[in-house]
Amino acid sequence: MKLCIALDLPSKKENLALLGSLKFNEQVWVKVGLRSFIRDGAEFLTEIKALNPQFKIFLDLKLYDIPNTMGDSVESIATLNVDMLTIHASSGREAMLEVMARLKAFSNPPLVMAVTALTSFDENSFFEVYHTGLETQVLEFAKMAKECGVNGVVCSCAESLVVKTQLGDEFLTLTPAIRPFGESSGDQKRVATLQDAKDARSDFIVVGRPIYKAENPRKVVETILENL
Repeated sequence: MKLCIALDLPSKKENLALLGSLKFNEQVWVKVGLRSFIRDGAEFLTEIKALNPQFKIFLDLKLYDIPNTMGDSVESIATLNVDMLTIHASSGREAMLEVMARLKAFSNPPLVMAVTALTSFDENSFFEVYHTGLETQVLEFAKMAKECGVNGVVCSCAESLVVKTQLGDEFLTLTPAIRPFGESSGDQKRVATLQDAKDARSDFIVVGRPIYKAENPRKVVETILENL
């Protein structure tokens, strides 16, 4: 299981300062989300690698568009030296096939993870949008993503074990909204602890606020890594 640190602070300066305190560590992935990428651009990714070339970059833009546009977008992302990216499984089979076909031209393409159900959804709010049960639809999205050659899915720990059991351990799961030791859930609905993630056989966990809001982020990261 790998730790992804979410860079969700209000400025590039603060995000880089956080990473600067952790640059000794080569075991972590760095998650750059929509806010940071819109504000700071591709240059930010270069600055992360300059701090520590061993950092793995997870560009979390959750692409959702028509197939050709998604294909064009992942081709551009693949030139940015990132290691993992996200698309939406609900963009459909054709879009996911297009994404994976475009990446075949690259010798070292990033991992592609398909978002199933955002962790801000609970059962009722998910049904309101998708008109089906959350766990059932997550598994259907995961099956379709695997059939399209996608590397894995983004889901909560509540669904990760089902995905692993049905689709095998080689199909990756990434679980956001991790509160490692039971911290406040904030605006997330389907949160989990570090032990929950282990039990769910998650391959990647995303931790944000419990790290960057801590008095000693480095110590929190060390403690998480010790418990992985």
